[in-house]
Amino acid sequence: MRGKMKAVVKKTAGPGAELLTVDIPAIGPRDVLVRVLATSICGTDHHIHIWNDWARQRIKPPIIMGHEFCGEVVETGDRVTSIKVGDMVSAETHIVCGRCPLCLTGKGHVCHNTRILGVDTNGTFAEYVAIPETNAWLNHRDTPLELASIQEPLGNAVHTILSAEIAGRTVAITGCGAIGLMAIGVAKAAGAAAVYATEINPYRSQLALKMGADRVFNPAREDVVRAILEETEGYGVDVVAEMSGHSNAVQQAFDIVKPGGTVSLLGLPAKPVELDLSEKLIFKGVTVKGITGREMYDTWFRVKGMLVSGNLNIEPVITHKFSLEEYAKGMELMDTGNCGKVILYPNM
Repeated sequence: MRGKMKAVVKKTAGPGAELLTVDIPAIGPRDVLVRVLATSICGTDHHIHIWNDWARQRIKPPIIMGHEFCGEVVETGDRVTSIKVGDMVSAETHIVCGRCPLCLTGKGHVCHNTRILGVDTNGTFAEYVAIPETNAWLNHRDTPLELASIQEPLGNAVHTILSAEIAGRTVAITGCGAIGLMAIGVAKAAGAAAVYATEINPYRSQLALKMGADRVFNPAREDVVRAILEETEGYGVDVVAEMSGHSNAVQQAFDIVKPGGTVSLLGLPAKPVELDLSEKLIFKGVTVKGITGREMYDTWFRVKGMLVSGNLNIEPVITHKFSLEEYAKGMELMDTGNCGKVILYPNM
């Protein structure tokens, strides 16, 4: 398919991005071309937009931003067999090699050769995107565009929460960004006895309550360790999902977890975090799990199953909707933290 399209491009190394007219991407024999119907802003996109330390080290402009989306397949490569024109798809955004020892033993989510859509290859803040057939996730046509477009970050929340036993357990979620908010809903849907959240932003604290958190504590105003220990008769919670990446929150996670409990780490600290391994981890018998991306494709099936069950409602997380041309408004909201998921529509 030839022609031009509009796209949000990180054109040069520095803050900001530009809405440009560029070529519609060409596809290879094992790729599909998708007309993007909805795409959502991720924290990673915001990092690229503000050009933080991570972005300066990782991103090589020019590149089309964005990776969370849903859309309609409009063209398929000659060797594509499982996807057809007209299918509604989202995408596993980690493009892996499929041949390394990790991929071949079911650990593709930690493939050393991973390339990420919108980070290492052109992304979804555009009218069209090209993706490998193996990364296309077939959606049901009745799935709302907004929900279909945020399955990738929802997969992060599902992977993080379901990495531990949840039913009947107490759970703490540190950091209520969009994935943390989704994690609250996932924990409640999975049968958690109680879910406690920590968050300094009042707007997101209210969203956390809407998502089902039993209590939300502000670490900037109160001693969250003491508060959560009081809520749990001094023992701590069974499971902590650390979603913020803030060094204080990481340390607090090991203070509030019950001896023998589990800490699952999804947030990415900007710098190394100091931790008393003897007292906080070894002597407490804590299980620690590092979470990256989604398990391919077990997590995607779990996401689909939880949405189909009707027990998981993540609609409160979707707070703002803009046209693609208004992408800067979404980035400004991300600057303030006064948003959940921001959805962009290339054809609004």
